[in-house]
Amino acid sequence: MMQDIQTVFARSRATIWQDLAGGAALMVGLMAALHLPGVL
Repeated sequence: MMQDIQTVFARSRATIWQDLAGGAALMVGLMAALHLPGVL
C-alpha cells in the first residue's frame, strides 16, 4: 500500500500543489459561507 501511495505521488507531483491550493480555497469558501449569516 505504501508503494502505491508513493507511486501516485511520483506521478502527480506536478499537480499536487494545485490540488492542495484548490482544497484550501474550498475550505476557506466553506468557512466564509458558514459565518456569513452571523455577519448579516
